[in-house]
Amino acid sequence: MLLGTHTPKLDDKGRVILPAKFRDDLGAGVVITRGQDRCLYVFSTEEFERVHERIREAPLSNKQARDFLRMFLSGASAEKPDSQNRITVPPALRAYAGLGRELVVTGVGAHAEIWDAEAWNAYAESNEETYAEMEQEVIPGLF
Repeated sequence: MLLGTHTPKLDDKGRVILPAKFRDDLGAGVVITRGQDRCLYVFSTEEFERVHERIREAPLSNKQARDFLRMFLSGASAEKPDSQNRITVPPALRAYAGLGRELVVTGVGAHAEIWDAEAWNAYAESNEETYAEMEQEVIPGLF
């Protein structure tokens, strides 16, 4: 399970070092794709296959499903970490997420997210009050 937040840097070649505590969970290969809220999702190859199988079941007659599939899958890129545990973030995905040099990589259960550090800070700040004041159960039975 991927948990925690790390602040690596994007190098001049568009590579980022995967946080050590994520490496075992992400395995020998990853798939990076467009996430929601202008971040990137990073899945182990195995987890991406599980997610892909589930979303393939979405009816193509549903416009929202088609739109989601197009955005999610068209940006997907399989990457193998190099000997220094760096993965290359393709230019189109860097542009989509507006990645600068300073990044935030956060574990979100079964996947990780890569954010531009400023975008993450703005997201966290704008959602902190809502998170703190949630009145209904978002995940039934959790609390």
